[in-house]
Amino acid sequence: MRIETLAVHAGRHVDPSTGAVAVPVHLATTFERDPDGGYSRGHLYARNSNPTRETLEACLRDLEGGVAAAAFGSGTAATAAVFQSLVPGDHVVAPMDAYHGTLRQLREVFAPRGVEVSFVEMTDPSMVETALRPSTRLVWIETPSNPLWKVTDIARVAEIAHGVGATCLCDSTAASPVLQRPLALGADLVMHATTKYLGGHSDVMGGAIVAAAEGGVFARVRALQAALGAVPSPFDCWLVLRGIQTLPWRVRAQSENAARVAAFLAGHPRVAAVHYPGLASHPGHALAARQMSAFGGMLSFQVRGGRDDAMAVAAKVRLFTRATSFGGTESLIEHRASVEGPETRTPQGLLRLSVGLEHADDLIEDLAQALG
Repeated sequence: MRIETLAVHAGRHVDPSTGAVAVPVHLATTFERDPDGGYSRGHLYARNSNPTRETLEACLRDLEGGVAAAAFGSGTAATAAVFQSLVPGDHVVAPMDAYHGTLRQLREVFAPRGVEVSFVEMTDPSMVETALRPSTRLVWIETPSNPLWKVTDIARVAEIAHGVGATCLCDSTAASPVLQRPLALGADLVMHATTKYLGGHSDVMGGAIVAAAEGGVFARVRALQAALGAVPSPFDCWLVLRGIQTLPWRVRAQSENAARVAAFLAGHPRVAAVHYPGLASHPGHALAARQMSAFGGMLSFQVRGGRDDAMAVAAKVRLFTRATSFGGTESLIEHRASVEGPETRTPQGLLRLSVGLEHADDLIEDLAQALG
């Protein structure tokens, strides 16, 4: 079944009791037991399961071609559940360029509790191979990576991880299931911040882990979902499900807009560099063309002169909104280094763009006037 059809139908069914076509929002936190004490209708308590969340998880499972999914209250909670499945002495290989919240969790939360971490240039598989240890349990990929949009060879890194019995997880938030299918390329788990493209309207927070198999790390993630309770509300699940119905069309339009914006910026004299896998000049362009169906709606560019010049450009935009997050219908611009804090590796002159659904010409005109 093709992605457009899956986005509309996966996990959903007409409500048998009412005939409702739209997925119901089940707000119940507790569910009736059978006379014999059992739960033949499948639900006990909302922290363990909820019908609306179950529908979302089935939808996410089918979108990624997995066997199961676990939904969380945020992408950060989903990430934490994976790291919480590890024990002291376990080793993680992670990318140097990735969402700063992921790297912060590893450095500030899990490393002090005994999880060992090696940060590597993930785009170079030989560096991943060199970093492996007998205690390596997890190789964390983020591709394209945030905020430099580097591209990692999922199939090759998964093969390397499996060579030492490690689990390979891919954070595919920036690509979405429309553009990239990590499980088909050999990854064991896929992570999404459903806040971004899956929800798609900047009005819901969530996260998810999708698995190629039920056991291993995913079994522990599923147990932690219920034990620690970082689950999304039924209404949040419903909002993500509603957003997914238009996901393929939104992502493709945003990718087309981003490609045009990137091409404009690449030719502007005030721009020192553009980070977008769709540009032939991008180091990961050929790889992205092989493992993605399009290049996505995210890009970054560096303003000549550094931080103050970049902030001045961001201050002058009229159509872009100065805000964090990405994947919504509106276009956003953000100075990432000032958000990420003193540990940032992000260039001070870099501005990150989340390209939305406005007309590309209007977005380009806005950037042109802001750059001067």
